Amino acid sequence: MNKVKSLILAGMLAFAPALAMSSPALAQDNAAAAAPAAENAAAPADSATNATEAAPAAKVEAPPRMKPTEGIGMPRPGEITLQQQFSPNGHTARWLHDQMLLPIITFICVLVLVLMLYVMIRFRRSANPTPSKTSHNTLVEVVWTVVPVMILLVIAVPSIGLLADQYKPAPKDAVTVKVTGYQWYWGYEYPDNEIPEIVSNMLTKEQAAEHGEPYLLAADNRLVLPAGRPIKLIITGADVIHSFAVPSLWVKMDAVPGRLNEKSFTIEKPGVYYGQCSELCGARHAFMPIAIEALPPAQFDQWVLSQGGKPRAEEGAATTAQAPAPAAADPAAKI
Repeated sequence: MNKVKSLILAGMLAFAPALAMSSPALAQDNAAAAAPAAENAAAPADSATNATEAAPAAKVEAPPRMKPTEGIGMPRPGEITLQQQFSPNGHTARWLHDQMLLPIITFICVLVLVLMLYVMIRFRRSANPTPSKTSHNTLVEVVWTVVPVMILLVIAVPSIGLLADQYKPAPKDAVTVKVTGYQWYWGYEYPDNEIPEIVSNMLTKEQAAEHGEPYLLAADNRLVLPAGRPIKLIITGADVIHSFAVPSLWVKMDAVPGRLNEKSFTIEKPGVYYGQCSELCGARHAFMPIAIEALPPAQFDQWVLSQGGKPRAEEGAATTAQAPAPAAADPAAKI
């Protein structure tokens, strides 16, 4: 009897591993059989998603090319003063030049000329045969020391303020453009708007006349910027030193290879503003103009879309729309 029990127990122990392995195999077979059905059920949804992604976005047309205004944003024939300004720093600089420096310079020049003429006439040899032996005059020495110091202080206060404003960092919401000077053309890249570099070359004389633009200042692809928004230019050079200068916006900054220079400003009104490279950079230095087209903000966003870019105002909304919704609590997950 004991032998029979031992044989039965030995048989059960021998078949136990096979029974244990058969249960996972059956579960795996069932899962494999259910997988095609799940894939087939998900196929329509995936197809719809792929169809949506493959659908091309609607093409946005760029705003019409803005025509320049004669005498605005460009030099005028016979002009001997600064160009009319269209930026806050430009207004300050022109006021400092026209209303303070020029009157002071003119007064000093006239005063010195009058004093020289008086001395030459009054103290000439024939009119003053016996010269004075006076070597010091305390009052005169105090006056010609204190007055120049006061004049320099009056000039220094607005000058230092303007200098600080010119190098004030741009705000975080500024439109950022990377400007690169090449021999002999300019490149404009919009990193925040995901627009690759746009190459800008000078128009020929015939092309400039056809577009109604000034020769030697007109460019085929302009630097498009928004009016009324702060702008930050990151300026560099690819080969030699250039200089990015637009007089009517009070913008001038060297483009140095291997260095990133920053210039921030705000354009007050829409329009076309011209400039030129202002650093001798080679044989065609005089033929690399700068043309800025300042558009109203809505038209600038339209232009960004037409270039395949993304306006910064829409980035937050797009990010919110693409963020997945929080998953609902699954009661089965707690079990």
